[in-house]
Order: sequence, then structure tokens, then C-alpha cells
Amino acid sequence: MLLFTGKSSLSTFYFYLNKAIFTRLVFLLTSVFFTCSSVWAQSEPVAPAYPKVMMYMGVLHPLVTFSDQETVTNFDTYYVVGFPTGVNLWKSSKIGFSIEVVPLIRADKEGSKMNNLLFHPGVLVGLGKGFTFAGRAAFETSGRYGFTPVLNKVFKTRSGSYFIAMPLPVRFGNNHSATFTIGLQFGVVI
Repeated sequence: MLLFTGKSSLSTFYFYLNKAIFTRLVFLLTSVFFTCSSVWAQSEPVAPAYPKVMMYMGVLHPLVTFSDQETVTNFDTYYVVGFPTGVNLWKSSKIGFSIEVVPLIRADKEGSKMNNLLFHPGVLVGLGKGFTFAGRAAFETSGRYGFTPVLNKVFKTRSGSYFIAMPLPVRFGNNHSATFTIGLQFGVVI
């Protein structure tokens, strides 16, 4: 135990106090430097790892369908709604593959029923800034087939990723005229 009784004793006390503070400060700064040096070394953003798998669910509203015989609008004499569910496998940020299944429900004055199931595989092309083009083949249980170009925009928020899409289905077969439909789709990326 040290007795501090004079001016020299007080200066000795400050010396030991300053030395202890200095030692702790050096230790703290050294620890921070070695802990954070690996973080400071990574100045470039980390690119997402590919391949990347993403799933989604949505609601599809076919708005209007054109054929050489007639133009039919949804909500007029009946209402059709689809529930697309799919898996996207992105090989890179520019190219990917998608598989989608869409059950379609039709409601009219006589009732409602699931009248069609659509199998929708396709290729994805990333256009940048959240936009994606999907070129899909289409195979329906109603006997129709064709293709569907889709333009899609993803919106990222704090609560997740959402999308809006405009599918443009073209269908043939089953003894019906060829049709072209304009649709609107909303959904969430899981």
C-alpha cells in the first residue's frame, strides 16, 4: 500500500493512474483494430450467391380476352381468378428458370368451380431495376396450350418482396379459336 503524503507522492499517483489508463486504452484500440480489420478489408459489396431459389404466390385476374369471334371481359357475365404458385431458380442475376402452377376458379350466376389448371414452365430474364421478363409455355387441363409472355416488377420493402405482373396469354387448341388475353397479377415473394 502506498501512502501519498506530499507533492511527489501525488505526482507518482497520477503517473501510475495515467499508465494504467494508457495501457487499457492501447489494449482496447488493439482489440478493436484486430476485430474490425477483416470488416474494413471488404470495401466492395458482397454479391448474392447463385444459384438462388425463390418461391412466390399471387392472385391473377384475366381482364379481357380477344379472339376472331368475340371480345370477352372478365367481371361481365362471369368472374375468373387464378392463384399462381411457383418456384424460380436463378442461375445468375440475368437468367433463370421457373415452374408455375395456376388453379383457375370461375364464378357465374350458377355457382363457382375450379374449371382449369395451368402448368406454366418458363425462362426468366433479369432486365435490371427489379424488372423481369418471363417467357412461359402453357399447358391447360381444359385442353388448350400456348405461351405466355410476362413482364414483372418486384418491389422490396422492409416486410418482404412483392410483385406486380402483366401476363399476356396466347392460347390455341381444343377446337376453339386462338385467343389473346391481357391479365394483371399481384403477389408476394416467399
